[in-house]
Amino acid sequence: MNWFQKWWYGNWSVAVVSGLLIMLSFAVEHLANGAWNVTVSPQWWVDAGEHAHGSGHVFTLANLLMLAAAVVAGYNIVLNAVRALVTKMISIDLLVSVAAIGAVIIGNFWEAAAVTFLFAIGHALEAATMNKTRSALAELVAVAPDTAVVVRDGEQQEIAAHQVRMGEIVLVKNGAKVPVDGQVVAGTGALDEASITGESIPVEKAKGDQVFAGTISRSGFLQVLATGIGADTTLAHIIHRVEEAQDAKAKTQAFIDRFSTWYTPAVFILALLAGLITQDVVLALTLLVIGCPGALVISIPVAIVAGIGRAARNGILIKGGEYLETSAKISAVAVDKTGTLTEGRPELTDIVVLAPNMERLDVLRWAAAAEAGSEHPLARPILAAATKQGVAPVGFPGDVTPVVGKGIVADVDGKRVLIGNAPLLAQYGITDYSAADEAANKLAADGKTPMIVAIDDALIGVLAVADQIREDAPRMIASLHDAGVDKVVMLTGDTQLVAEAIGKATGIDEIHASLLPEDKLDAVAAMQRDGHTVAMVGDGVNDAPALATANIGVAMGAAGSAVAVETADIALMGDNLMKLPESVSLAKRTVNVMRQNIVIALATVVALLVGVFAGGVTMSVGMLVHEGSVLVVILNAMRLMRNDKYSTAMSKTERSPSAQAKGHQAVDA
Repeated sequence: MNWFQKWWYGNWSVAVVSGLLIMLSFAVEHLANGAWNVTVSPQWWVDAGEHAHGSGHVFTLANLLMLAAAVVAGYNIVLNAVRALVTKMISIDLLVSVAAIGAVIIGNFWEAAAVTFLFAIGHALEAATMNKTRSALAELVAVAPDTAVVVRDGEQQEIAAHQVRMGEIVLVKNGAKVPVDGQVVAGTGALDEASITGESIPVEKAKGDQVFAGTISRSGFLQVLATGIGADTTLAHIIHRVEEAQDAKAKTQAFIDRFSTWYTPAVFILALLAGLITQDVVLALTLLVIGCPGALVISIPVAIVAGIGRAARNGILIKGGEYLETSAKISAVAVDKTGTLTEGRPELTDIVVLAPNMERLDVLRWAAAAEAGSEHPLARPILAAATKQGVAPVGFPGDVTPVVGKGIVADVDGKRVLIGNAPLLAQYGITDYSAADEAANKLAADGKTPMIVAIDDALIGVLAVADQIREDAPRMIASLHDAGVDKVVMLTGDTQLVAEAIGKATGIDEIHASLLPEDKLDAVAAMQRDGHTVAMVGDGVNDAPALATANIGVAMGAAGSAVAVETADIALMGDNLMKLPESVSLAKRTVNVMRQNIVIALATVVALLVGVFAGGVTMSVGMLVHEGSVLVVILNAMRLMRNDKYSTAMSKTERSPSAQAKGHQAVDA
């Protein structure tokens, strides 16, 4: 298809041809001085014209050109109106069609041409705007790689990206797009992950790191094991989610649609009554034109598409218009501690020995032997420290029983090993644990998570694990308040003392500690009963009940989880805390734009109605003002495509490796 064919079948060809015919008509009218009159119109036409204006009409070349302009611009409008009528729907196109055809019948060719021409321009503007606001989706599609270099039969082969097979080794060279989701098995490099996470600074990758399709290599050479191909890549899931979200209707849009189904017929009835009462056909036709709810109908979808597109470009996936509207009402945010306010990489910091016949490494050895069979996140730093100290467990313990909210019980070499808190000790009949409880409380006051270790009925020591507070956690909480969130609440299973230490350092408004998963659900429900619209930020596993109960469930670092991308109400693709206030701020901006657009649309209709009955507003002027209001609504929504103060201020910063609280350093070797 050449450029002319693309233009001819594009959005602007009808408006351009119609506009040229209108200009040619004016040129003939003024240059020929009316010399090219052709013939008198049929008698029924003359009668209609006399009834409307008191005089007959003649065909001139200028009138024929104006009629041709109306037919060119009005053909698709009438066709759309007929299609809508077939489905028993009275559309805006029908209002314009009746008005234009009526204008032709009474011989008012200029009004017919002007109305259809301006409406065609409006359609072209709407289409162009929706394409522009959907540009984020187009950009995502554009970054999808076309080719891949794989290793087959010991040789490099360049193939189409969709032909890569699971488990193949893909080579990613400097400047190339990553064609698959996968894991780096060799090499180092830096990848631009802006298309996935919205972060502009390249991320260093080495062996064992995860990479995503559509990211771009800025340096180095990587060998990647393909673990996700084609439609199973994170990029494909994002494209699918954004496409669905931009088409999903908000509650306000659904209301406007229902309103339009009654409003449009009401305009017909108003125009008919006005025509019958005043015996003025032109007045009735003018009312049809100015009553068009075009700006009202487009006011919501253009804002939603722009808002969701802006968010997607910044690595924030919002499930749809309904969730965008709800996010604008968020007044309370509940966050988990580990992995949200903290880095999520705890380290062993302290070993307190309580048994006189034990050494520090003995306590660590017994604890590691028991934790070798535990899936709890705090088991990892204990095992890592034991490996580093040379006392890593050999083999696995016998029975390992997790006690929810308290710790674990393990069988190690025929001995019962308890690791947990004071309630765990009490549950298993150990009553004299005051020394251990005192040591645990002191460690917790420093922001560390203590774990008491006992063998059979004897206390042997207390271990402490600490997680570094994220540097941007305090700024995130302050920004949420700036964005209109009333309170930020910490919901954690950790002890009260640890939670208070983290809360004090980050500026948390309210703390709920020592919570089980069902307790988090109850805390969210309690905030909702207090009238709050609650957003819950969690990992989707332990926090699943609370996430489901919250008005908005937020998944952080969702780039590595296809489930989170598909199911979370808001998925923050990167691991940047500042994306959270940005998403709330963007939602509020979008809803404000939606409200402004509704006011603009309704105010325009009211002003035109007053103008018609006061005199001075014709069909062409009415349509011009109407399309002007559509343009204003569109431009207002386009403001959402700009970054707000949160996204502008957000650049990825290097996090300090230093700890946020005293004693947050790993045990020395």
